[in-house]
Amino acid sequence: MLSAGTAACSSPEAEAFVRFCYQRRRVGWPELYDEMCAVATRGLYRGMGHEALSEIGVGFSLFETPRLAQLVTRIVTEEQAARRAARAAMIEASEAARAVEAVEAVTAPAEAPESGFSVGVGTVLQAASAA
Repeated sequence: MLSAGTAACSSPEAEAFVRFCYQRRRVGWPELYDEMCAVATRGLYRGMGHEALSEIGVGFSLFETPRLAQLVTRIVTEEQAARRAARAAMIEASEAARAVEAVEAVTAPAEAPESGFSVGVGTVLQAASAA
């Protein structure tokens, strides 16, 4: 098996290709290999086919598969971590917004009735005792 350093020295273009394929179909290895082959066959990534992808370091042969598998595993791990972080940030922001709304609801002054005047408890009691 190849060392972790082998996948780390992949080209930015190869990484972008793997990310493109992963965004199309969020699966790991070996399922993503099928998506990558389909994308290459159809030239869906910047019009690049198998030959052009080979020039940027994405090879589909049996001998190149271990290196490609390591690259895919690394990219998928990074993408999943980024999605988890974004999800956590969204939840935190949502909870903070709810907390602010709750504080504002408790501390907001009561609004006057739409009729333009307010009736206090004392006025109501006086009217009730007079009747």
